[in-house]
Order: sequence, then C-alpha cells, then structure tokens
Amino acid sequence: MGGYILRRLLLMIPTLIGIMAISFTVVQFAPGGPVEQVIAELTGQGNNTTERISGGNDLQGAAFNEDFNSQYRGAQGLDPEFIKSLEKQFGFDKPPLERFLGMLWDYARFDFGESFFRNIDVIDLIAEKLPVSISLGVWILLLSYGISIPLGIRKAVSDGSRFDVWTSGVIIIAYAVPGFLFGILLIVLFAGGSFLDWFPLRGLTSDNWASLSWPEKIVDYFWHLTLPLISLALAAFATTTLLTKNSFIDEIRKQYVTTARAKGLGERKVLYGHVFRNAMLIIIAGFPGAFITAFFSGSLLIETIFSLDGLGRLGFDSVVKRDYPVVFATLYIFSLMGLVVGLVSDLIYTWVDPRIDFERRDV
Repeated sequence: MGGYILRRLLLMIPTLIGIMAISFTVVQFAPGGPVEQVIAELTGQGNNTTERISGGNDLQGAAFNEDFNSQYRGAQGLDPEFIKSLEKQFGFDKPPLERFLGMLWDYARFDFGESFFRNIDVIDLIAEKLPVSISLGVWILLLSYGISIPLGIRKAVSDGSRFDVWTSGVIIIAYAVPGFLFGILLIVLFAGGSFLDWFPLRGLTSDNWASLSWPEKIVDYFWHLTLPLISLALAAFATTTLLTKNSFIDEIRKQYVTTARAKGLGERKVLYGHVFRNAMLIIIAGFPGAFITAFFSGSLLIETIFSLDGLGRLGFDSVVKRDYPVVFATLYIFSLMGLVVGLVSDLIYTWVDPRIDFERRDV
C-alpha cells in the first residue's frame, strides 16, 4: 500500500501543473484583465478601487495622449507611462512564461500573494470567507448523509411499497426544484417577504451576537442557518437517498444474499453484516466530491440570496473583477484538496472492503 500511496502523491504534481497551465493559458486570451478593469473604472464611473490604484488625481495630464496605441481596450488617450505602471503593479510587465513559472514556485511554497483589489493576502481573504462556507457545508454533509442513507436503506428494503412510492415522489420533486428558487420561496413565506417573519433575511449571526450568552449564540446561529440549509439540502438529500437505495437493491438481488438467507441468517444480519459493506462502496466513491463541495466550494446563488459572504461569492467576484491571485489560489487549493481527498477515499475503500487491493493494479 505504501508504494501505491507514493505513486499517487507523485502523480499529483504533474496533475496540478497541468491544471494551472491550462487555466493560465485560458486567462491569457480572456479579454478584460485587471488592467482593463482599472481603465474602465477610470474612464467611466470611478470607485474606491480607482482611487486606491491611481492615487486620486494622478490622471491629470495622463488622459491626453491621443497618439498612443495600446493593446488594452479603452486605453486610448491615457498616458503610456500610466499604463506601464499598471502593468508593473499587476505583474504584466513580464513575459507569460516567466510569470507562470514564478507563480508555480510561489504556490509550491504556499505563497499566494495579495489580492489585486482588496489590499489583503489571499490566504487571509480565503480564511475570512471560509467560516460561512464551512458552516453551510458541515451541516449539509451531516444532513445529507445522516438522513439520506437510513432513508435509502429503508426504501430498498421496502421497494415497491406505498412508503417507497410516496417518498420517491417527494424526492423527485425536491430534486427537480432548483435550490435558489426554493430559497426565494422560503424568504417570501418565512422571512418577512409577504407572509410570516420567523427567520432572518441576511447574515450568519445577529448584530448583537457579541452580547449574547453561549446558549443564545447557538440558537441565533441555527436560526440564521435554517433557511439556507433547507435550500441547499434538497439536491444533496435527493441524490444521496436514491443512490443508496439503488446500491442496496443491486446488492440484495445478488447470489450471496440468497445464500446467507438460506443458511438461516436473519434479515438484519444479512443487511448490515453482508449487504451494507458492499453497497456502501459507491457511496464512499462519491464522498470526496461531496466533501469538497460541501466544505469549500460554497453556493453562489444561495449565498447571494441570503447575503452570506462565503467562498461562493468570493470566487464569483474574483472572476468578474479579474482578481487573478484569488482565482488561481482558490483553484490551486481546491485542486490539491480534491486530489488528496480522492486518495483518502481510495484508502477508505480498502478499509470498507479488504478484498480491494490497489497494489495489484496499475495506477
């Protein structure tokens, strides 16, 4: 097993390099980079970003060079020295290959630099947004696995019964409804939209959080999480339940289950002593993706609807503003986490079913 783990770890290096190379190449051809973002703000409606980068009135005398031809859209009339200063500030004064190799060297040392537009280290920015996404992810993961697996087993055992038919109907409807649409419905019904005002509309905690006692903080925390969790749980709940049911049905129909029953074993012993271990393999296979999604990816629409400032909104804002340090850092971290968790999932395979031996297979 040690050789297999070593090979998988070594394969992570070219995989990460390939992911970063493809993303870096795509970015080079994508219009509207950070320099063009600043130029658009300068020539249009200025904001804090403009003032911070340009120094307020540094454009005096910079917007009158009509003969200057720039590669950036909207740069006509701006001082070429000012454009060069922007390129230097964002690191675009170097060749692409040099920038890419420098980025890989920095990322290998987990040095992700600073955000272009926020004056904060990328790691600190991610750490600032992470609690919101973790708060959503932890409870979604617990709800989806803690409820869906027992429900899926019950549906498999009572396949075709009235309970199975009715629960399947509810699950299919829940899966068909988009989470953000259901979130809007919950806001209208229960967050003061038009009817009841039972739950808060925004944020993860109340404004008076610091003055609350520990029991009150716990109640306030879950009070704010109720509607977002219900909205996010629909798809995860439906998928995991049906996956568990189908996996158990496939195993129950196999010959070894018939043999175990013929030997006099009770249904509970057959189900949890023989079927469970084999049927759970496919559930374990989907755990890494569920783990990464639940803990780190966040949900852009849900976070936006309920005004939760998590990783979902951070990723979207970074792409829109072309904040490349944040974009590439999150891509690198999530890719690395996905590769590591995928390896852990394979190791869990061998723990659940000792018959699986990855040492005998080519990686």
